[in-house]
Amino acid sequence: MKGIVFREFMQMVEDQFSLETADAIIESSKLASAGSYTSVGTYPHEEMVELVHQLSIRLRKPVPDLLKHFGRHLFQRFTVIHPQYVTTHQSAFELLSVLDDHVHVEVRKLYRDAELPSFEHEHLADNRMLFVYRSARALADFAEGLIEGCIEHFGEPMHVERVDLPVDGRGAHSQFTLTRLHEQP
Repeated sequence: MKGIVFREFMQMVEDQFSLETADAIIESSKLASAGSYTSVGTYPHEEMVELVHQLSIRLRKPVPDLLKHFGRHLFQRFTVIHPQYVTTHQSAFELLSVLDDHVHVEVRKLYRDAELPSFEHEHLADNRMLFVYRSARALADFAEGLIEGCIEHFGEPMHVERVDLPVDGRGAHSQFTLTRLHEQP
């Protein structure tokens, strides 16, 4: 997992909880990196799992909730750090549709050794999209948070339904059905 994700996580913990909380979760974790991350470095995803686990213990909040929270936060940070990947799109459906074929291609140019999840999509109707997340790292809660962050960014009322599917030869995967809701007058 790229160091930029770790750095953004630790910054979120400092900003939203406290510097003491950030220090405490690093100190209570068994990390090969000792909690020292560079943006371009690559680190085992198990370190993120451990940090989130320690944050869960400290805050008494479920790990899935914290991963979703971080996903929403990280999407908003990506709009600041890499606006070029977001500003050219008009809707969540449009951005999510090009994630694998365009955005991840560009991410790989910046971070050649990035191990990115894969995403498949299918438009079921004008207001419905099927979105499938696959990854060797079972972080569907984090992916769900990123999707929710994308939806929030575009300000679209939407219902998201998630179904976790059996692990297959390509890793863990979850299916998200996104349904655009019509705003009530």
